Amino acid sequence: MNRTLYILFWSLITTSALAEEVDKRQTLTITETQRGHVLEEMRALLAGTQSILDALSRDDMAAVAQHAGVLGMGMAHKAEDHLKGALPKEFMQLGMSVHQDFDQIAADAESVKDPKHTLRQLGDSTGKCVACHATYQIRTTR
Repeated sequence: MNRTLYILFWSLITTSALAEEVDKRQTLTITETQRGHVLEEMRALLAGTQSILDALSRDDMAAVAQHAGVLGMGMAHKAEDHLKGALPKEFMQLGMSVHQDFDQIAADAESVKDPKHTLRQLGDSTGKCVACHATYQIRTTR
């Protein structure tokens, strides 16, 4: 019984501490349209990464190359102009480097054809996603 009370007490303290934590990420304030574009791109990157992982599970390196190619620099240049002045240079550079990563993943999937190599590349690239989400939060102008 004492162990159960201890666990309950610890859970309440932990939950309270998390609820009171202040979000210290840098706030990026952009328009609703700009936010929609950023979120749409993030969802496309996530869905594309899932497709790449699925293709890797089937050892289908041609599909890996195809899915990664869609997420490369060609995707980055769709409507980026309206974001350049609104978002910090560091945010934009990090995003562009992710698109460059996917171009490299596509090229290597065709030439190297090593699923483990691709997984290492995906790990490096998604590490940039984690870093970005840990650094920034998006708010919209009202």
